[in-house]
Order: sequence, then C-alpha cells, then structure tokens
Amino acid sequence: MSDKAELVTLEIDGQMLEARPGSMLIEVADAAGIAIPRFCYHKKLSVAANCRMCLVEVEKSFKPLPACATPVTAGMKVWTRSAKTRESQRSVMEFLLVNHPLDCPICDQGGECELQDIAMAYGSGESSYHEIKRVVLDKDIGALIATCMTRCIQCTRCVRFGDEIAGLRELGATGRGENTSIGTYVEKALVSELSGNVIDLCPVGALTAKPSRYKARAWEMLAYPSISAHDAVGSNLEVHTFDGEVVRCVPRENEAVNECWISDRDRFAYAGLYAEDRLTKPQIKRDGEWQEISWQEALDKVADILKYARPDQMGALAAPQATLEEFYLLQKLIRGLGCNNIDYRLRQMDFRLDTHEPALPVLGVSIAELEQQEAVLLVGAWPRHEQPLLNHRLRKAVSQGARIMAINPWQAEFNYTLDQLVIPPAQMVTELAMIARAACERAGKAIPAHVSDLCSQQASEQSQQVVEALLAVEHALVLTGAVAMQHPDSASLQALAEVIAAHTGAKLGQLAAANAMGASLAGALPHRGVGGVLLEQTEDQPGLAVSDMLSANVRHFLLLQAEAEDFASPRQAINAFEQAEDVVLITPFASDLTRQFATLLLPCSTFMETSGTFVNAEGRWQSFQGVAKPLGEARPAWKILRVLGNLLKQPAFDYLSTEEIAAELRLETQLLKVDTLDSDIANVKPPRLVPPEQYDLGMQRIGDVHIYRSDALVRRSAPLQEMTGALVAYIHPQDQLKLELQAGDLLAFEQEGTRIQLPFACDEAIPLGCVRLQAGFEAGNTLGTAFGFLTVSRA
Repeated sequence: MSDKAELVTLEIDGQMLEARPGSMLIEVADAAGIAIPRFCYHKKLSVAANCRMCLVEVEKSFKPLPACATPVTAGMKVWTRSAKTRESQRSVMEFLLVNHPLDCPICDQGGECELQDIAMAYGSGESSYHEIKRVVLDKDIGALIATCMTRCIQCTRCVRFGDEIAGLRELGATGRGENTSIGTYVEKALVSELSGNVIDLCPVGALTAKPSRYKARAWEMLAYPSISAHDAVGSNLEVHTFDGEVVRCVPRENEAVNECWISDRDRFAYAGLYAEDRLTKPQIKRDGEWQEISWQEALDKVADILKYARPDQMGALAAPQATLEEFYLLQKLIRGLGCNNIDYRLRQMDFRLDTHEPALPVLGVSIAELEQQEAVLLVGAWPRHEQPLLNHRLRKAVSQGARIMAINPWQAEFNYTLDQLVIPPAQMVTELAMIARAACERAGKAIPAHVSDLCSQQASEQSQQVVEALLAVEHALVLTGAVAMQHPDSASLQALAEVIAAHTGAKLGQLAAANAMGASLAGALPHRGVGGVLLEQTEDQPGLAVSDMLSANVRHFLLLQAEAEDFASPRQAINAFEQAEDVVLITPFASDLTRQFATLLLPCSTFMETSGTFVNAEGRWQSFQGVAKPLGEARPAWKILRVLGNLLKQPAFDYLSTEEIAAELRLETQLLKVDTLDSDIANVKPPRLVPPEQYDLGMQRIGDVHIYRSDALVRRSAPLQEMTGALVAYIHPQDQLKLELQAGDLLAFEQEGTRIQLPFACDEAIPLGCVRLQAGFEAGNTLGTAFGFLTVSRA
C-alpha cells in the first residue's frame, strides 16, 4: 500500500490537511505552520499533557482537547483560534501565572521566554487572583545550572529529559497540588553529561545557565553559527556574544548530527576562552626569562629554526582539536622542508599496524544509523564520556531492543542496560582474542596469520555468546574507543576487532578524537599523505610517529595547540621537550608547565575566533566562521602557518582564506571518495602480532581521560572544572585492605622514576590489582603512560 493511501484527511482552521493515523494534532499543526501554544510538549519528549495550554476545540467534543495528546482521525475538524479555544487558553494562562513571581525585568530568560511570549499572545491583561503567592526555595544543583524554582510551572520537561534522553532521573516532582516542586529530593549536583539541555527545555526562567547569568539580555547578544571542537560528533552550536565576548553557547538543530542537543562540554567550554594564562603576544625565552617580541621577529626566528634544522631532527605535533585547514598547512609546511615527522595521535602508543589500519578513522555508519543498530560491541570504549551525543544514539538503539556489549578495564557506568566484561588492561588482548577465535570458528574460517599468535586460547562461553549476538542480527557494529586507542597494545586490539567484524558481518568503526578525520584527510600523519594515501605508494619515506619522535633524536619541535596533558605519557613528552634545542608552540594558552619547556610562543586563536572546517566521525565536512575577535595580538593558526610558508619561500602558499584552503584539499581528495563511509584498508601484508608480555610490576593503571580534561580549552573552563574536582585514585576495597589503608590516608604512586601522592577512594568497579588514575590532570603530569604499571604504597 502506498504512503498516500495510509494518510487521513482532516481540517484545521478551515485548512484541509493530510496526516498519518495516530499523529497528534499538535504535530500536524506544526507541520502546516499553524501555531498552537504549549509548555509541556516537546517533539523529542513523551507526551505529558499536564500544562493544558494547547487546548483546542474539536468538532463533536463537549470540551476542548489537548492538541499534544489527541490523535488525528479521518474527517476531524479542529479550531485553534475559536472563541471557545481562546477562552480555554486564557483561563489556563491565568492559572499558570497564579504563583509566578512576574519578575521578568530581572529574569535571565526575559526576552526569550516562552511563558512571556505566550502570556502576551494568549493571556489576559488582568488577573482575578488576589491571594498570597507561594515561594519555593531555590535548589543548588551544581556549577552549571542556576535555579529559581518559584518561576517553575511544573511542565516536567526537565524530569522527562532525565528519564528519556539523559538516562539519569536526577530531577523529579515531589509534593502534591500547589505544593508540587521540582528538584533532586536529596540536594546534589546534576552529574549527567547532557544536563545543560534542561536550560533550553525550560519554558520559563526556573533553570538558567549559571556561568552566563546576568551577563547580558537576550536582545543585546549577537548569535553566530559554529561547530564544536571537543569530540568527533561536530555538534552544531549557536554562539552568543555580547560586546565582542562569547557569553553563551546553545544547540543549533541538525537532526543528522546532534538533533537539538549538545553536551555540557560543548555548552560550557567557552568559559575557558578568557583564562588567566591566555597568550596575547609572541614571546621568546632568553637566558631563562620570557620576553615579548614583535610578530615579525617571532616569525623570522621560527623560519630560521625550520630552515636550518635537519629534516630528520625536526617534528610537528598537533592536537586533534585543530581545524582541517591548520592540519593541511602544517603538513604542507613540514613536508615542504623534506620532513614527514608529523602526527596528531598524541595519546596513542602502539603504531605497529599503521600501514594496515583504515586510512580514515570513520565511525563505520552514519551518526543517525547508530540508533538503527541491533547489536554493538564496544572495545575499550566509554562513549557516554568520550562522545556523549553518539552515546545518546546508542541509548535510543537500546530502547528499541538493541543489545550492547562492552569490554572495558573497569565497570564503566553507562546510562542504559548492557553486558560489560571487566578485564584488567593487560588481559584485554587475551579476552578479545578469544572472541576473535570464536568468530573464526563459527564462520568456519582459519584464523588470519597476523593474529594467530594472539588467539592461542580456546574461546570461552562468554566469547561465543558475543559472537552469536553479532551474528543473530542484520545490523551489527564493532566500535573501538579511546581506551583501546590509548592501550599499549592498541594495534592488537584494533586487529582483533577487524577480525571479529569481518567474520560476523558486522561493520567496524572507531570513536576517534575530535577532528581526527580532518587530520587524516589533511595528511597530518607520518605514513600517509593528503587523503590518506600511503607514502610507501608514492615512494616517499614515512616519518616518525609521535612516540618515536619523543624518544628519538628530534631537536626541533613545532607544536600546534598541544600541551603536556594531551600526550599518552606526559613525563616522556616533557623530557623530550626539555632536551630539545627548540620547542615552538602555536597555542592560545601558555601554562606554567608549558613555559618550562617551550622556547618560543606564538599566540593563536581558538576555534571560536577563527574560521575553518571540522570533519566529523561520519565524514561530514562542516565549515564555520569566527564569532569573536582574537585576544590581544593573537592570530589564526592557519595565517601563522601561511606566513611561515611564505618566509621559507615554499610554493603555492599564498592563501587568502580558509575557504580557499578547503577547496584545494577537496580538489586533491575528490578522486579518493573520502566523503563516503567506507574505510580504505591498505593493500599490504600486516605484521605478525605477538601476545603482550605478562609481567608483574605493581598495580595496573587505568588512565582514561576525564571528560572535562580532554583539551586545552575545556581544562580552563572554570564551571566544568568545578564539576570535575581534584584528581583522586580509585582502587578496589580489597586492595585497600591489602595496602592497610585508612580513610584519609594518601597513596604514593611511582611510575617511570617519578613519585606523586594522591588521595584515594574505594570503588568496586575497579578490578583487583588496578588503580583508576585518570589522565588530563596537572597532578598526574609527572607520571608515565596512562595504561602502564605503578608501584603503589601508603604515603
């Protein structure tokens, strides 16, 4: 039967419309552009029908019906502006304003308030209420959201959001009748990584953004479209500025990417733009002292360093938050000097499969298709904190019956039901190898030679169950995450994931870093050029990966927006930089630690102050413009790199805009089909992988990166850091007994020759013999690799 035959015809305000049976009146009216007021209804939430503002007159109904909860039927006649409808709306509006404080002049929501707009359009100019209004005490729910609960009209949007979208019921309604109030019951901060969305959902001024409170009125701010730089989703943002400064970020709807949501990291990271250590002028270190210099002198100095450095003694390292254009010019500059030592994979340690892994770190499916998956295997992944909006899609898949399975080194807290195997880091390869062996045996195929040494153990019953779950469905996906990428044996984990996907018919994808797709497309890799072409295929000698650069005789470093906290081993990075002759940083910030090892600082713009392009995990190119002027004498990084190219007399470096750079890159890659979702596996024989050595050097460290310590801008956002707190070591309760620790004791950690002391907490989610010591904190910068071994003792 055709879709046309399934439609029913109805009439709204004399307009004949067609709609699918079961659609709600408010949905049909919205699609036709017919305005119906509402407070509790939201297109992404379940129907509550408790505000009654959307009452409309329906033929043959004795009373007005809520449009949000009334399904359409054939021949239905509806009036949204009749006298009966208007009288109902006026009455409801009067009831809703009975206890409202009417404090619009001091309310942050004033000027963009649904209650204000609807009261003016549908309410009465007078109130018949003359009693005393109730007052509700405000709740402290953390550093991100300010409350004024006297304004609350109990629409329950925030409550339903927690239940249905965030997956954490942190807000709820208590009391009855006039005493009903919204809160956390036991006063505490909201911890959901999506909690800030209740600010946008709230139709009144009860929940507002605390960091931007009282900064500006809605009509005083300018709104600009932008793209988030903090994960591989590329969430669409609307950035609000006042007097030239960024004061707020809200979501910009894009159903294919972030729908109408953004994570708290995307929303509040802007607060780090104006940090105390923001770099505003070029500086050089002379005789151990920092001096400000002119741009001309700084650029001439950098050009001289690069010009006279031996190609095998220089290296370029970039943070994955850089733009596509910045990556492209950086690799073009370095390769123009005869050097291929360039990398953005700062947290990765294992590069054995560089020439065999997919050319591009794609998701494997589109973002929207994630919610259509029926079985997903997560390998070393915690998408809830790595990629919150991708995790939201997976949660939607679970709500539709999908089965999620995960292999992680600790019992990661998900906001949906899943089967999770908790395996210490050193045993993760062995566990995944059993699943790979089970997949090969189930398919009746021989184990691939390059992973055969890993798959020596017989498959366990759990492994066979994982394989059967992937085989039982049509849409299956294997995803490797940040933990798998940072693992010392990440090549083995990736290779085994490929084997599992190939032998179960599942698709294979990665939860990659922010603009990892853009960096790979631009050729910011030591072994691949523009578009992911292997240098071996162009008869060019591959360069050094990041770990090799830090351990080799590289004497001249050029860093793009990278800090010590961004590396797999901050200690190794700091040592390498301190021993180098020149460490030039193109960076928006200069921390005290950065100033210890850097020799020359060039201030650059953040992504909110420059134009550029981010390529998200599904390969979607999203360009944006700067929304604020750079601070002081800071310049866009792409312009700094362009001038350096000019000073070094490199050809074809006369770019006038980022659009010109992006167009050139598109032209170079158009024949490679990089806009597709297919990964280009190199046609080379992979090296034989061997099992990791099993040795006991103390407790194993679990060093996943904290969600709010993931990049330089986020680490400087005061409200996000208030939610983060200090670095704490988490151990299993039995390890506390073994170490004879008491509450309040400090733990001493030794790793790679350094020692620090930290407070500890017990957590049964941590495997025995492991300690979860998250990466990205300054307190842990003196430690070594995030998944190495630690000697732990009572301080």
